[in-house]
Amino acid sequence: MNPALPLELTALALAGLLQVVQYALFAIPANLELGTDYTAGPRDTDLPRPLSPRTARLKRAMENHFEGLILFTIAVVAVTLGDQAGPVTEGCAWTYLGARILYVPAYAFGWTPWRSAIWAVGFLATVLMLLMALT
Repeated sequence: MNPALPLELTALALAGLLQVVQYALFAIPANLELGTDYTAGPRDTDLPRPLSPRTARLKRAMENHFEGLILFTIAVVAVTLGDQAGPVTEGCAWTYLGARILYVPAYAFGWTPWRSAIWAVGFLATVLMLLMALT
């Protein structure tokens, strides 16, 4: 890791790589289930058949991380450019990343209600970073 890079930006880069991993975790079974004729085609029609429950969950987890990653990116940019980075925001960034890593199996395996609790931890860490950016 780059020692000159703020830890919040390191966590953001790792969260981006997590998104790549999530994409692969979804895309591989989706291609196997739907066939490459559909997945490589224009996708002008609905799915030729439903995705398996686990693959559908992996898709929703990936989409959810896209949504969360936008807000987390705003938080990281705000605290680093606003010179508000510090131990609290570093802890929040790592908490977000840890929660997002745990969220993938929690969603894939249907861990109820833990999936929602894990999501909330990451969301609250992001909100706290945003608040810290304003101090």
